[in-house]
Amino acid sequence: MTHTHPTGHRETRDGHEVVVLRRRFPAPVDDVWAAVTEPDRLERWIGTWEGNPADGWVGFRMTAESPEATAERMWIDECDPPRRLATHSSTPYGDWHLALDLEERDGVTTLTFSQRMSDPAVAADVGPGWDYYLDRLVAAETGGDVAAVDFTDYHPADSDYYRSLFS
Repeated sequence: MTHTHPTGHRETRDGHEVVVLRRRFPAPVDDVWAAVTEPDRLERWIGTWEGNPADGWVGFRMTAESPEATAERMWIDECDPPRRLATHSSTPYGDWHLALDLEERDGVTTLTFSQRMSDPAVAADVGPGWDYYLDRLVAAETGGDVAAVDFTDYHPADSDYYRSLFS
């Protein structure tokens, strides 16, 4: 998979500015839901989680960045399988509010990812990162080579684009 251009755009949702990115999968919604919620499938492209979601949170580790990544608490704000997952966390990088929405039509599932965003400097780093991770998800779910998705194709190349969305 070759990265060609940034895919995110800015929207206002529920009074908050968000960056929104979409990906399409030739798969049923249940399969895409599993790819973004089951620890073993999630680990193929971004990381894994541990804990009991019924407690309202899980410990999420971004193992794609480092196998020794520290778990960060992700609070589950909304979980409506297989359609919507919304979470938030407080990290050393700030508060993160994330949402995944899935919609299937004619055997093709569209994943819409969004994150609250307001700071252009944060957008310059985070936007390219989400394009990168979502392209890794596409590779993992379509039989592509996840390792061939190279972060340096995204960052810093796409940083100015994402910075401009929130400037």
